[in-house]
Amino acid sequence: MKTIANWIKVSVVVLAVFGAAVSAAQGYPARPVRVIVPFPPGGGTDIMARTLADKLAGRLGQQFIVDNRSGAGGALGTELAAKAVADGYTLIMNSSSALVIGPNLVRKPPYDPLHDFAPVILVSSAPNVLVIHPSVPAKTVKELIALAKRRPGELNYASNGIGTLSHLTGELFKLRAGIDMLHVPYKGGPPAVTDTVAGHTSVLFAAFPTVAPQVRAGRLRALAVSSAKRAAVVPELPTVAETLPGFESSQWWAVFGPAGMPVAIVNRLNAEMQKILALPDVRKRLAADAAEPIGGTPAECLAFMRADHEKWRKVISQARLRVK
Repeated sequence: MKTIANWIKVSVVVLAVFGAAVSAAQGYPARPVRVIVPFPPGGGTDIMARTLADKLAGRLGQQFIVDNRSGAGGALGTELAAKAVADGYTLIMNSSSALVIGPNLVRKPPYDPLHDFAPVILVSSAPNVLVIHPSVPAKTVKELIALAKRRPGELNYASNGIGTLSHLTGELFKLRAGIDMLHVPYKGGPPAVTDTVAGHTSVLFAAFPTVAPQVRAGRLRALAVSSAKRAAVVPELPTVAETLPGFESSQWWAVFGPAGMPVAIVNRLNAEMQKILALPDVRKRLAADAAEPIGGTPAECLAFMRADHEKWRKVISQARLRVK
C-alpha cells in the first residue's frame, strides 16, 4: 500500500509540474522578448531576425525586440545568448558562421554550440555562387578544375575573410577537386567582389545578392551554386555537386534559446515560426536574398547543426587552417 501511495504522490507531482509548464507556455510571452543578433544591422541575419520578430509580435501580442550585439565574428553576441536566463525571454537568430565554423577555428571557444543552446527552428539557407573573372578561360566547373590542375598555385581565390563561409567553401572546393589555389582574404564581401571584378583575383564564392549585379553586367561569370540542389532564384545555374558529387556549402540561419529553455515554450515558438515561414510575403522576402525557408522540428535543427559542425571540423583539419 505504501508503494502505491508513493507512486500516487510522484504522479501528482509530475502532473503538477507538467501542468505548470503547459500553463506557462499558454501565457507566454507575458512581456517583451529580446532577440539577439550577433552581427551588425542590415546584414542577412539581421533582416531575417527582424522579419520573424515583426510577425511574432503580431501573432503573440508582445514585442520581439532585435538587439544587435556584433563583434568577434558573431562570438560576442552568441556568448551573451548562451549565458542568458533560459526562460524564453532571450532568443538568438544566428548563422552557421558563428555556430559551426567559428568554434572550430579556435582552441577554446567561449561557448559550446552543441550543448549551450536550445534549438527552436532552422529558418532558412542560401547557397554561395561560384564566380570567376571573365578573363579566366573556363565556362564550367569542370573546365575550371582542369585549368587549376594545369596551373597549380597560379589561380587565386578571394574570400570575405579568414574563417568566413566563403573562405571555407573555397577550401572545401580545393580539397574535393584536388587542386591548389592561393587564398586572398578581404575584410568583407564588397571588397572581395570589387577586386575580383577588377581582375586582381580570379575566383570567388560569394552570396548571390553581392555578385548578382556584376554577373548580369558581364563583369563576372557565374559557374555554379554551392548548394546540394539548384537554387530557385537561378535555376539555370548547375550545382558544384553536379561535377563534384557530394559537394555542399550553404549559409544557414536558425533560432535558439539558452540551454534549458522550457520545452513547452520551445514548441510553441516552433509552431508559430512554422506558420510564419509559410507566409507568401515572408517567402518572398527570403527569396530576395536567394534564401529558401526550411522549418522543421527542434530535434531536426539540432541534428542538422551537428552534421554541419562535423563537416566543417573535418575541412578545417584537412586544410590545416590556423587555429587561434
